[in-house]
Amino acid sequence: MGRIALLLALALGALPARASDDDTVARLAEALRFETVSPADPADFRPEPFVAFRAFLAERFPLVHAQLEREVVGGHSLLYTWRGTGEATPILLTAHYDVVPAAEETHDAWEHPPFAGVVADGYVWGRGALDDKFSVLATLEAVERLLGEGFTPARTVLLAFGHDEEIGGNAGAEAITAELEARGVRAAWSLDEGMAVVAGILPGLAAPAAMIGVAEKGYVQMEITARAAGGHSSLPPRQGAIGRLARAIGRLEAEPMPGHVETIAGQTLDALSPRVEGVAGFALRNRRFLGPIVERVLSAKPATDALLRTTTAVTMVRGGVKPNILPTSATATVNFRVLPGDTIEAIEAHARDAIDDPEVEIEIVRGSEASAVSSTDSEGYRALETAIGEVFPDAVPAPGLVLGGTDSRHYARVADDAYRFGPLELTLDDTSRLHGVNERIAVSNYGKAIDFYATLIRGSAGPR
Repeated sequence: MGRIALLLALALGALPARASDDDTVARLAEALRFETVSPADPADFRPEPFVAFRAFLAERFPLVHAQLEREVVGGHSLLYTWRGTGEATPILLTAHYDVVPAAEETHDAWEHPPFAGVVADGYVWGRGALDDKFSVLATLEAVERLLGEGFTPARTVLLAFGHDEEIGGNAGAEAITAELEARGVRAAWSLDEGMAVVAGILPGLAAPAAMIGVAEKGYVQMEITARAAGGHSSLPPRQGAIGRLARAIGRLEAEPMPGHVETIAGQTLDALSPRVEGVAGFALRNRRFLGPIVERVLSAKPATDALLRTTTAVTMVRGGVKPNILPTSATATVNFRVLPGDTIEAIEAHARDAIDDPEVEIEIVRGSEASAVSSTDSEGYRALETAIGEVFPDAVPAPGLVLGGTDSRHYARVADDAYRFGPLELTLDDTSRLHGVNERIAVSNYGKAIDFYATLIRGSAGPR
């Protein structure tokens, strides 16, 4: 339907009025009832909920599916193209509709069943309410609203919704990215999940911080192995395989990768420090002189230490088969989260230097480098700041580092800048619900998410 025809239809009452808040909430609740779970074992994948979910979207968002081009890519992921009237470089809005499992043994701990999609006590409850179906639904609600208002974008808007982000996105986001590359399509910027509006991020900061992820950490899985002759426990050597491995682990943990305040953490502090009160504010605003003190304070807590350095986490140890048998080998798995600026090669070299034992084997099992760092002086970043200012007027926008992984690791290949921000107001209690028990989103929060995407699209893709 063309713009003139759409306006005429609106005037004649041929189209429904803008959906009520109750309608949008009901649609989100319904979406959470589809068990679109990405299992750890691909053999356990059930396609039926994914097919049903896509049919649900087509039925519940009629204007989107009548006026945007829709493609199923990579088996179950979705790519929508909203053609613009001008030649400006497209923008890419992304999310994912797969979810992590809700372990059977935890179901009794949920106030409402994880896939019941219950609306109660001012919240919508269910797996995917925060990660990340709310983004898919809120984006489509925003586009449906804009279409109903007769909005036509001046630049093309791409919507990409992956189906396997929780297990790496290699079938979904990767396939969409490859398809866009094959078509020669490039976006000025992309937006994915990652960070949010959070309160209490720094002592002395009264205002909430709207953290815009400008990069995400990489990932390294390393195995370190110590070997020995083995034998009976009645005749042990001075040091066996497990003892040698324990010494290596101790050395590795005692010598973390170097910290760097003047990286993305520095950008975060630059943005927030003017609003930080008291001694903390003074220290942050003068960290050029007080840098070592600031770094020491931030390094004292895991949540802020992770922003400063590549982290080292020993997550698994195995060795030995019987209480009275000396093992011939013992192995530890070490997980590093790679700070932008560090490399997998540098991490391996650091581990060898820290362990300092040629008899201990070190192997990189798998890894991905940290992402590039997106600009804070770009059209996309300014568009996010503007939309945040309109929808979350009390929040202070600031660039940040995403500690986990997102589908942006794929989409960034076709975007000049990749940003990671979910329009959510989160508390510490909320963060424990991500991948946990009693995942939920406040109804008022969801309404703001829809407003955010509508504001962002209108401001970024509207007529100039």
